[in-house]
Amino acid sequence: MRQGLSVSAVALALAVSQPIWAEESIELAQAQGGPVQAAAGSGVVFSLAELEQIILSSNPQLMMAQQSRLQAQAAINTASAFNNPRIEYSDGRQRPVFTGNTGNIQGWGVAQFIDNPWVRSARIDAAQQGLNISDALVGLNRGEVIAQIRLRAFEYLLRIEEVRVASEELSALEQIRDRVKVRVDSGEAPRYESIKAEAEFITARQRQQSAMLAKEQARIRLNQLAAGRLPAQWSLNVSLDGLPVTSSVLDPQVLELRNNSELAALRADVMRLQARVDEASASRLPGVELRYNDLKDPDNRQSVMGASVQLPLLDQRRGPRDEARAELMRARTRLEGRDAELKLQLQAATMALQMAKLRVEALEGGAIRDALAALNVAQAAYRFGERGILDVLDAQRVLRSVRADLLQARYQVQAAAVEISLLTGQYAKP
Repeated sequence: MRQGLSVSAVALALAVSQPIWAEESIELAQAQGGPVQAAAGSGVVFSLAELEQIILSSNPQLMMAQQSRLQAQAAINTASAFNNPRIEYSDGRQRPVFTGNTGNIQGWGVAQFIDNPWVRSARIDAAQQGLNISDALVGLNRGEVIAQIRLRAFEYLLRIEEVRVASEELSALEQIRDRVKVRVDSGEAPRYESIKAEAEFITARQRQQSAMLAKEQARIRLNQLAAGRLPAQWSLNVSLDGLPVTSSVLDPQVLELRNNSELAALRADVMRLQARVDEASASRLPGVELRYNDLKDPDNRQSVMGASVQLPLLDQRRGPRDEARAELMRARTRLEGRDAELKLQLQAATMALQMAKLRVEALEGGAIRDALAALNVAQAAYRFGERGILDVLDAQRVLRSVRADLLQARYQVQAAAVEISLLTGQYAKP
């Protein structure tokens, strides 16, 4: 499957991958460097944003987080609900022992419990903070899913580049093997050169097959995030070096944790537990119950109004208060510790991004050119009989190692940028 490359990436790939005697393979590589949209049999073509939308709409992890938010919304309705009134009815018969009238006795009553307003307010605040926790967790899950999408997409693009590099190297080594075989058959070179060239060709073919297998595994892992709902044939219209890291990622105003979803959830949890402490303190006087009773017998009719209040004499709710305060202290400690950890993690990710960018610049600016120049010298010397095939193969291995380092460095740039965006909460909001 052919993948889209930027003009600069195509030029660099062609420059560093072809032997000086393989002009026909350069023309073939140029023909294969077209955009993904022109690739035969590539099926549906997605941009990275389109792929994210597809996976976000079908990711089970994110769906469960959204359902948890509905549950937290229902908890607010539960906390805000008033107590239902209680109605009583009684019916009997009066039979006097000495004096009085005989007849029916009927009565009814109604009671209404009224919450302590401080208890009710604290209960609602705790439920509201539960909703804030759910909102933060939805953002956290969304950010983690987007980060996974991007990391796996970049890994897939990395594997595509590795397949391309391995295929180009295999083609170059096949040409070397054929030319060495001609020289060996003509007696211009010893037989061990043919054996060595054949061994290098076989090894390169194994690397190509391993790279193709890794590419398919990356496709499967990316499809797992979408619960298997991606089409059978799909491709991305970006390349690994076609997504430059914007300077805003390293903006000092962005490199802060105030929008971090995990810390937002921990802060909301601290406020929820503080509301629980207030609720436990106010629950020493839970509320007042108002009652009205109406009783009618053959001789009298009684109408009684009353109120009952629970006095905190034996149980002053010390246990629930102490438990809530202990939970609050643990939550505060957890928030402070996690805040310190994430700050260090953000610093490490920032340093990793800067180091990876410097590594890319160094490899693109010098190492690739030096390795290519060494290969050209070795090829020219071998052509004129001044060097053996081992020197050419060694130069080819050096070039392969440098190109692999460059691909890894490009991937590390994108991975570090994704981690920074995740830590700073840039993926949390739609």
